[in-house]
Amino acid sequence: MPNHLGESTSPYLLQHAANPVDWFPWSQEAFAEARRRDVPVMVSVGYSSCHWCHVMALESFSDPEVAEVVNANVVAVKVDREERPEVDAALMQVTLAMTGQGGWPNTVFLTPDGKPFFAGTYFPPVRRGGQPAFVELVEALGSAWRERHDEVVSSAQAIVEHLQPIEKAPEVPRPIAGELIDAVGADYDIVHGGFGGPTKFPNATLLDALLVKGDPTSLDMAQNTCEHLVRGGIFDQVGGGFHRYSTDSQWVVPHFEKMLYDNALLLGTMARCWRRTADHDADRRDLYSHAAHRTVLWLNREMKLPNGMYAAGLDADSDDAAGHTREGIYYLWNQELITDALGSEEAEWLRPLVHLEPLDENGLGTLQLRGRVEWERINADMDTLLAARDRRSAPARDEKAITAWNAMLIDGLVEAGMILRKWRWVKQARDLAEALWSTQWNDGELLRTSFHDRPGTPGVCEDYAWVALSFAGLAGATGASLWLDRAVDVLDEAVSRFGAPDGSFLDAQTSDLLTVTAHTLTDDACPSATAVMVMALRRAGLMAEREDFISRADEASAALLSVVASTPRFAGWALADYFVADEARRGLKPAAVVIADTQEEPTDLAAAAWRMAPAGSAIMRRDSAGSGFGTWFKDREPRGGEPTCWVCRSSVCFEPVTDYLELKEPLWRRA
Repeated sequence: MPNHLGESTSPYLLQHAANPVDWFPWSQEAFAEARRRDVPVMVSVGYSSCHWCHVMALESFSDPEVAEVVNANVVAVKVDREERPEVDAALMQVTLAMTGQGGWPNTVFLTPDGKPFFAGTYFPPVRRGGQPAFVELVEALGSAWRERHDEVVSSAQAIVEHLQPIEKAPEVPRPIAGELIDAVGADYDIVHGGFGGPTKFPNATLLDALLVKGDPTSLDMAQNTCEHLVRGGIFDQVGGGFHRYSTDSQWVVPHFEKMLYDNALLLGTMARCWRRTADHDADRRDLYSHAAHRTVLWLNREMKLPNGMYAAGLDADSDDAAGHTREGIYYLWNQELITDALGSEEAEWLRPLVHLEPLDENGLGTLQLRGRVEWERINADMDTLLAARDRRSAPARDEKAITAWNAMLIDGLVEAGMILRKWRWVKQARDLAEALWSTQWNDGELLRTSFHDRPGTPGVCEDYAWVALSFAGLAGATGASLWLDRAVDVLDEAVSRFGAPDGSFLDAQTSDLLTVTAHTLTDDACPSATAVMVMALRRAGLMAEREDFISRADEASAALLSVVASTPRFAGWALADYFVADEARRGLKPAAVVIADTQEEPTDLAAAAWRMAPAGSAIMRRDSAGSGFGTWFKDREPRGGEPTCWVCRSSVCFEPVTDYLELKEPLWRRA
C-alpha cells in the first residue's frame, strides 16, 4: 500500500515513504482520517540519524505482516523531530510523564482529537524482557479503543489536564551560586570528567555555565571535561568533530551519529574554555584549539550544502567491507589498518600517543589521544588516515538545513574566530548568515527547515532566538550594523509570537493538532528556547540600546529560576544567565565594549577584548562607517590613529585604552 510521505521535505520521512505502513505526515488530514475511521492515531517520532529509529524501521515498519496490523488498528503518523520540534517536545513531555524516561523513536498513541493515552519509545518485534512486542501493543491498544472507549478517553483527558502549562512561574528562594555549583558537582566524574553515567553527554551548555564564574571548582570541572572530550573516542581523532554521546563513563565508545548542533555548540564551548585557561597551561589550550580547528575542517569538508548552509547530521550506521550495515564501522580502526595506511615505522611511533581501544574480535576500536602531543606530526598522520578512511562506505547525510542549528554554527564560528584569532571563521560565519537569511527568511517569517532549496516547515522559537543571538554577535565582531538590525527585527517577531503567560517563551505557536503545549524550560542537547531568548534579548538589547528587550529578558529569566534552583545540571544556559546576574549584583554588570579601529581583521586590542571580557558583555567593533548600534559609536574614533577601546558599565564609561595590556582593568572594574 503506498503511503503519504513521498512529497515530504524531510529525509527521515522519505526513508519511510516505501514502507508498507500507511504513514501520514503530521497533518489535519491524518487526524481527519482517524475520526472518519474512529481509530486512534499512532505517532512515531524520530530523525534521520537515529540508530534505534533505523532498527525499528527495519524490524517492524518494513514488515508487511506488521504493517497489516498497524493499518487495521490505527492511523500511523511519522514525525521528524528536527523538522517539527514542537510536536517532538510536546509528545516527549507525555512520554516522560507516563514512563519516567524518553528517547527516540518516541511512540505515542492519541485519540482522534489529539489527546495522548499511551506512550513509549522503541518496541521490539518480539516480546523481550518486560517489553511487549510491537504488534501485540498495537493490537491491544486497538482493542482497548474499541472495547473500553470511554475509559481510554477519560484517561487521555486526565493526561492533558496534568500537562497543562502553568499560568505563573512558581516563586522560589533565590539560590546561592556556590550551592548551585555544589549541586552540579554532586554528579561530576572527578576522574574522567563529565556528569552522570555510565552514558555521558557532552553537556556543552552546562560547561558554558561553569566557565562563567571562573572559580577553581567550576573551572576545574569544565576544563577537565573538555580535555577528556577532546582526548576521548567521542571526538573523531581522524576526521574531526564530536559524536553524539558516550556509551561508557570514559568517553571511549560513542554513539556514532554526528549532529550539527553538538558541534556548533562545542565549537563555542572549546573557545570559551581556551580563554578561561591560563597562558602557562599551554598543553590544555592546544587541546581546545585543536578540537575547534579539526571540527571546522570537518564541517566544511563533510557538512556544507551547495547553498552555503550546513546539513543536519550524519548517520551512526554505514556498510562494512562485506556490505553489512554496522553502527560506527566507518570510524573504527585496528593496528593492521593503521599500519597499512601509515607504514610500520610511523604506526609504531603513533601507537603510544594515539591509543587504540579494541571493541570487537577483530581489534577494531576508537582512537584516543594520550600524553603530550606533537601536533604537527599527529595531524599529518590523522590526515593520512582520513585519506584511507575516505575509501570506506560513508554514513548517510541528512541534507535538510535547520535554521536554529545553522545559527548556532554562526555563533560558534564568531566566538571561536574572535577568541582564537581565526578571522576566516568570522568571514565564514558572515557567508553562512547571508545564506541563511536569503534561504530561510521570507516576508517577516523564518522557516524551520529547507531541503534542497525546497521550503519546509515554519520556524519555531529556537529558530528566531538563535538567529537573533548569532546575528547580534556577528554584528559586534564585524561592525556591520545590518546584522544587528536583522537581529532586532527577528526578536520583535519572536517576542510577539512565542510569549508564555508565566513570562517565559513557548517552544512554538499553539497548534490545533496539539492538545499538550510544547513548553520546555530545561535544556536537552541544546539550550531551551527560553534560555536562548534571554541571551539574545540581553545581547541585542545592550547593543541596540533597547531597554524593553532587557526588561523582557529579566521577566523570562525569572520564569527559569525554578529549574535553575531544582535541576541546575539540566538548565545550563539559564544557570549561566543566573551566574552573570549574580556577578552583576556584586557590581560587575554586563559591559558594553566598543573598539574603534581601521582594519578589517581584529587587532590585538579586539582579540584581547574577546578573550578577557566577562560573560554577558557585548563587544562591538566600530567599522569605517561607524553607523548603527544606538549611540555607542558616537564620538568614538581611534585615538592618535591607534585602535581604541571604551568599556561602559551601566551609565559609567571608563577612560579609553589603546594598549591591550591595559584592557583587563576596565573590563573587570566594578561600577
